Amino acid sequence: MSKNAVEPIRNKNHIIAVEKFLEKKNYRNMMIWVFGINTGLRISDILNLNVGDVKNKSFVKLKEKKTGKLKIFPLNKKLKNLIKSFIKGRQDDEPLFLSQKGYRLSRNEFYVKINEACRAVGVKETSIGTHTMRKTFGYHHYKQFKDVAILQEIFNHSSPQITLRYIGINQDEINRSYRQFEL
Repeated sequence: MSKNAVEPIRNKNHIIAVEKFLEKKNYRNMMIWVFGINTGLRISDILNLNVGDVKNKSFVKLKEKKTGKLKIFPLNKKLKNLIKSFIKGRQDDEPLFLSQKGYRLSRNEFYVKINEACRAVGVKETSIGTHTMRKTFGYHHYKQFKDVAILQEIFNHSSPQITLRYIGINQDEINRSYRQFEL
């Protein structure tokens, strides 16, 4: 793992604590957090969404910024409910996540907020960034369903090994084997 690589947040209590912290500080930031950990999208794709991309929708359809591939996925119940109140009275062509100045929010602006929130609630992962949301989604999706093939497809990875390494499962297994090994 490179020294700048971010990690998933493995502790579900920390995930909830980050959400609550963000909700108290800034509802928009909480929405980005919840969107990221429930969809596994890259931050560039989340911040590129417009109100009309999610308004009254069960499925979101977008072209991934990094890969150029079409991605279609359903919104879960939690996201649908949060989105409904978040976009009330807003125009379809408006960016979903606006800065305080009324522009599309930047990745760097959110990076600062997610780091602040994670540190405030005691997240101990060595490196936190906007990609932490995507890896957290992947880690917990894998833990719940144990289906690396589906996750590989969601992430558009070329192999199951890449997906497992990406979400930190390989490192967890290596660490566990070291702890359990004695001569």
